Amino acid sequence: MLKMILVMTKNISQYQMLTILGPTAVGKTRLAALLASRLNGEILSADSRQVYREMNYGTGKDYDDYIVNGQKVPYHLVDIAEPGSKYNVYEFQKDFKIAYDDVLLREKVPVMCGGSGLYVEAILNNYKLIAVPVNEKLRQQLKEKTLEELITILSKYKSLHNTTDIDTVSRVIRAIEIEQYYQENKGFESPFPNIKSLVVGINIDRDSRRRRISNRLKERLNSGMISEVEHLMSIGLSIDDLIYYGLEYKFVALYLSNQLSYEDMYKQLETAIHQFAKRQMTWFRRMERNGCEIRWVDALQPIEDRVNIIEKWFFE
Repeated sequence: MLKMILVMTKNISQYQMLTILGPTAVGKTRLAALLASRLNGEILSADSRQVYREMNYGTGKDYDDYIVNGQKVPYHLVDIAEPGSKYNVYEFQKDFKIAYDDVLLREKVPVMCGGSGLYVEAILNNYKLIAVPVNEKLRQQLKEKTLEELITILSKYKSLHNTTDIDTVSRVIRAIEIEQYYQENKGFESPFPNIKSLVVGINIDRDSRRRRISNRLKERLNSGMISEVEHLMSIGLSIDDLIYYGLEYKFVALYLSNQLSYEDMYKQLETAIHQFAKRQMTWFRRMERNGCEIRWVDALQPIEDRVNIIEKWFFE
């Protein structure tokens, strides 16, 4: 079917999908939207927090980025989960498959875009995932342990590449729960298609990345991020819920609960986002070492040039 799609543009691609990845604040969404517009495509978001409704400023939903030449580029897997819920990579893979099939059915080119390394890799590497139920007995056994003790337990199951697993006690307990279930149910795996994708990463030098992150953080704090967290608290999300979502939600919630001053909140959040961006790049470089071919473009290069280069790669 994809060959039929691309014949419409008088080109034939060897790829079934285009993937745009990179660290936070490098302009992934805008680049993906321009490419989707050029390729007659639609965007499949691979962002672990943009799935939540009513969480916009903190997750970086720049809806205007999807508007190209006055038209909205269709996107999927954004605003699909309720705030307060705990969406996971298993649900993402399931939802992705539905959206991916829908895009192909309508003879469009799928363009996956995101910075959540685990979600991206789950699709590109065809992870075999199973739904993991809650294990109350295990949770009771672990609930009194410290974060450090839980991390030690988790490290016995797997290498801790996914640093989001170890942000909070609840995340580590869930990660242990998942790993134990996998070990006990190795024969039950859900099929997922092998998708041949051109994978393009957006690279940026460290100083430029830091400037973009700091500028964007100031803009979001001034534009309504604190009000957004106040709203989430008003509709029933607890401090622990917000800490679970990490970064902006964690530190703003601590500020609103008088556990941090505004100045300390800002400084700690800025540092945490810088560290997060560094971890994202570490993840993507590890993907390369493990055999994933990523073609890199410079975030500071004119965006039209990047669109032309990537389009050329897609039809090689």
